[in-house]
Amino acid sequence: MAPTAAYDEIADWYEQEFLARTEPGTDPLGIDAALRDLLGPGGGGAGAPRGAGTGACLEIGCGTGIRAARMRELGWTPVGIDVSGAMLRHAGGRLPVLRADAAALPFKDGCLPAVAAVMAHTDMPGYPAAMREAARVLQPGGLFVHVGVHPCFCGGFADRSDPQAAVIRPGYLDGYWTKASWTDQGIRDKVGATHMPLPRLLHAFTDAGLTLERFAEGGEPVPTVLAIRARKGRP
Repeated sequence: MAPTAAYDEIADWYEQEFLARTEPGTDPLGIDAALRDLLGPGGGGAGAPRGAGTGACLEIGCGTGIRAARMRELGWTPVGIDVSGAMLRHAGGRLPVLRADAAALPFKDGCLPAVAAVMAHTDMPGYPAAMREAARVLQPGGLFVHVGVHPCFCGGFADRSDPQAAVIRPGYLDGYWTKASWTDQGIRDKVGATHMPLPRLLHAFTDAGLTLERFAEGGEPVPTVLAIRARKGRP
């Protein structure tokens, strides 16, 4: 099943049940903390797409748009794209959205001060292409912030059923798509996920012409999340 169709099928469950498991005001995986520390305050900027306002931050794979409020708190104007129309129906009340592929962004070159991908890269088999597109639409000096599942400790090879330990089995070194999961209460077993070993993920940044700047991890007992801030160079 294509990722688009798979997410269309689970959009209501994701919005009404999956998101409800996280107590409001808590940040157990450190996702909001990573956005605060790596995306930082929005400073505006010329050249944002029409209708997006200054200080626009484009979220690729925005899903139901649950990170929009955090971006606004930081002073950014969030705009989202996703391939799933059902997810975007939930997102539309949270931020301006477009149905589009992250590997073919409907924005002109050098028009955005920031792009973010939040817990989305495993849903994009062509994530390196999405990163190249992000670099294309960024202004010189613009930020790309990646917040995603930690490639070393999450995947079909990782068993996190013990809250005090993570068991890593063979499979980390292989890049693949899988629905294998230690739990049937999550997303991976329903829509599948693409695994990218850490070197391949980091190479996607440098191959896109982005310079790595800062990093963060979050979650316990070993990190569930790896976050990276990178910047597009200036001429």
